[in-house]
Amino acid sequence: MPGLRVQLLATCLIDGLFPQVGESVVAVLTRAGVDLTFPPDQTCCGQPAFNAGFWDEARRMARHTVEVFSASPDPVVIPSGSCAHMIRHGYLELFADDPSWLVKARLLAEKTSELSEFLVDRLGRANLGAAAATRVAYHPSCHLLRGLGVDRQPQALLEAVAGLDVHRLEAECCGFGGVFSIDEADLSAEMLKRKLAAIEAANVSAVVGCDVSCLMQIEGGLRKQGSAVRCMHLAQLIAGQKPGLR
Repeated sequence: MPGLRVQLLATCLIDGLFPQVGESVVAVLTRAGVDLTFPPDQTCCGQPAFNAGFWDEARRMARHTVEVFSASPDPVVIPSGSCAHMIRHGYLELFADDPSWLVKARLLAEKTSELSEFLVDRLGRANLGAAAATRVAYHPSCHLLRGLGVDRQPQALLEAVAGLDVHRLEAECCGFGGVFSIDEADLSAEMLKRKLAAIEAANVSAVVGCDVSCLMQIEGGLRKQGSAVRCMHLAQLIAGQKPGLR
């Protein structure tokens, strides 16, 4: 669909910690024939505050995000299932008792897509000419899979990568969950331990996912135990980048 213009919501973690993932997202969307804009006033969508129970603070960030991305009629693409879930579902909860903002939140939610969802469902593009002769594990993140129901789309993109052997990990949480990993550190560590064992048993060179939050948690664990396996966002794989968030 050449000439389609979208607004990129990069997310805090990508913008602040993993800019090379953002560069890969831009490269993939450009390869798909999409024109991008990056609203410079964007900031956190408010999900951490929302999950921690600070809804007043989350509403302030949500109002700002709604205003920034409502200035243009162009659809919004987010390379994160958790942030996309926040805008499409969390905002509707935040503004349930505020009719005027609820209307605005719904309009933004309707034009917001997670990256793999946008490529496969909106553009009808799974094969973007990527190739990688290796074996990887795919981690289905919680908000992406259960919150948005996005599962076949990232798998279709992976299956279209020439030479790639994909092992799908069980749909179990990696233990991150944002503030969950802080509030429930021991439980989070045990969940991560199970995930790492499954990855090592899969005999893969990399772990691929659609949320850098989960990938940051997993790669941290892999590095800590001395594993050579690294993580990468789906966009990095399609863009031909080497495994590793940094």
